Amino acid sequence: MLHAALIGFPGSGKSTLFQLMTSVHEAPHGRGDVHLGISRVPDARLDTLTTMYNPRKRVPATIEFTDLVAPARTGAQALVDVAGDKNADALVHVVRAFRNPAVPHPSGMVDPARDARAMEDELILADLAVAERRLERLDKDVKKIKSAELEQERALVQRCRAALEHGRPLRALELTGDDRKRLRGFQFLSAKPLLLVINLDEADVAAVGGDIGRAAAHAGLADFLARAATGVVALCATIELEISELEANEATAFLADLGLAESGLDRVIRATYDLLGYISFFTVGEDECRAWSIARGTTAHAAAGEIHTDIQRGFIRAEVVPYDALVARGSMTACREHGEVRLEGKEYVVQDGDIINFRFAT
Repeated sequence: MLHAALIGFPGSGKSTLFQLMTSVHEAPHGRGDVHLGISRVPDARLDTLTTMYNPRKRVPATIEFTDLVAPARTGAQALVDVAGDKNADALVHVVRAFRNPAVPHPSGMVDPARDARAMEDELILADLAVAERRLERLDKDVKKIKSAELEQERALVQRCRAALEHGRPLRALELTGDDRKRLRGFQFLSAKPLLLVINLDEADVAAVGGDIGRAAAHAGLADFLARAATGVVALCATIELEISELEANEATAFLADLGLAESGLDRVIRATYDLLGYISFFTVGEDECRAWSIARGTTAHAAAGEIHTDIQRGFIRAEVVPYDALVARGSMTACREHGEVRLEGKEYVVQDGDIINFRFAT
């Protein structure tokens, strides 16, 4: 399962957003200061397929979110606790942009740009400490053992340290696949994809609407839009709380009045999914319609293994039809009659929205 960690300074609304994103689907759980919750990835395509097939079961893609509840510590160590130890695939930084005298900001004045950069500095400092400790060890090992692998790792970590010393997050580095494998065990925080969630003031929602560029500029965060492996979403926790208490049709009307097509919570969940570079393929039928999460570029053979290792082991071929074709024709039978169901082999790269039936030998 995909895993994202929520981070944010006190008073940002982070824990409120976590509860809204997860408690409506599954009660948060966890141990000690860490809470875990599951969010379903909104996908209108799965809704359409469910209507078409009327299955006994509908299974969306999911993301597990982690929240550090009432941390006793702030700064780098707290971030390591929630994001490093829990092996988060991405970080979701909730940045305060709302004004509320009843909830004073720890730094005094509300300044989203200052907070976003301060958090980035915390990530970089935490990673710099990890890199320096590893280099100390590598320097000793290289003196004892002549190893090309150790030399390559040392060169890579030195490169990382240099970037961090210049205030650059590691997600901005151009790394090869081998480089990423070497760094995976370190769980560098600044190497993880980052989603900034701007928690707007209620009075600013209508002015910003669903325009991310406008929201980022309003918060002084426009420069983050061009950064590598970084996304931005804006919402208002107060409004999201109101929406969560409405019936579906009332919520839709409320959002329309604000010029929004969907809730901010749905946008956060899907933006996290997209930021991680994941796509969905679907399996459909009377028993179940399900969205399966895979990394972009995954082959049909590997995708089969997401369903069951027996299917991957006995893979023969994949019957594939694009989502748009199935919806346009109305049934798999009609797609076959029009030659729109393709037979693909193991090396076929699955596309977002593919409906797939795997043929396999038992």
